[in-house]
Amino acid sequence: MLLELDNVSSFYGRTQILRNIDFGVKKGSCMCVLGRNGVGKTTLLRTVMGLVDKMTGTMTVSKADVTRARTDERAKYGLGYVPQGRQILGNFTVRENILLGTFAKTGRDGKVPDICLELFPYLAENLNRRAGELSGGQQQQLAISRALAVDPQILLLDEPTEGIQPNIVAEIGETLRMLNKKLGISMILSEQHIKVARDLGDQFVMMDNGRIVEAGGIADLSDEMVDRHMTV
Repeated sequence: MLLELDNVSSFYGRTQILRNIDFGVKKGSCMCVLGRNGVGKTTLLRTVMGLVDKMTGTMTVSKADVTRARTDERAKYGLGYVPQGRQILGNFTVRENILLGTFAKTGRDGKVPDICLELFPYLAENLNRRAGELSGGQQQQLAISRALAVDPQILLLDEPTEGIQPNIVAEIGETLRMLNKKLGISMILSEQHIKVARDLGDQFVMMDNGRIVEAGGIADLSDEMVDRHMTV
C-alpha cells in the first residue's frame, strides 16, 4: 500500500469522530470515500493531512511512519489536499494561490508548475487576476492547481464537484481521470455524486457514524448499498 491507516481514530477536542479506521490506497489507484453528510468523510481526509486535534493508531506513506508528522511534513511526503469549499484566497491572484502550494515542495523556484498551466488554460491566461473574481468551477480548478503544485504522489479531494455546474463537473472529472490514469497520481476522492465515483474510482469505502461499514472494488458498489447508506 502507498498509504495505510491502521486502527486510526481521530478527535476534535474531546469529541471522537473516526473510530478504528483501517484504510489503504494502492499506488496509482483512486479510492472513493462515500456516505451521507456528517458521517466522517471530511474528517478522514483531514486526519490523513494531520488537520485534526488528536489521532490514535498508525499512518504510513510509502512504508514511512508519519503518525506524528505535522501537516507540512506530510505534504513533503507527497500529500496534496483540495479541501471542501476550495478555500482559495480571494484577494490573492491566481498565481499567488498556486505558488502557496509550492511552499511544501523542496527546491521551489518561484514559478507556477507547468502542469498547472497545461491542465487549465484559463488559469494560465489569467495568472494576475484576483482569485475572488473567478467562477466556482474556475476556483475549483485553482484549488486543484494549488494542490498539484506540491508535486503530490497522493491527491486528496473533498467533494470536488460540489456546487459546480454539470459541464464543469465533466471537465473536472476528465482532468482527474488523466491525473490518475495517465500520470499515475493516486487519489482519495470524497464524493456525493455516485456517477463520478463509479467513473473514476477503483475501490471504495462507505462510511457511517465515523466507521467504515462497506468496502470493496468499485464494481461491488451496488445500488442497494447506495440506497442503504446514502439515501436521506
